[in-house]
Amino acid sequence: MYFLAKLCGILMLVWFYMTAKNHGGPLLNWSVIGLVGYWLTWWLAKFLILTPLAGSVAPHSTLEILFTQLPVLFSLAACYFIRKRLLATLK
Repeated sequence: MYFLAKLCGILMLVWFYMTAKNHGGPLLNWSVIGLVGYWLTWWLAKFLILTPLAGSVAPHSTLEILFTQLPVLFSLAACYFIRKRLLATLK
């Protein structure tokens, strides 16, 4: 069920690495910042958003499957803003 979260975590690592490589930033630092930013946001969204909403839907329903993907969406949005901020520090 958390396959999408793991896949997106790996993709964030690659995305931040490639961005650093293309813009001349520190490769390892940006990769770690992107990965930590993704997972920290994912855990926070899971405990602050998903846990309270989990009891309000029927188990094994389509709505439950959609709710379990909310932390991934919040984490992707956070990574977008983290990347934007890192790019702004280069200029």
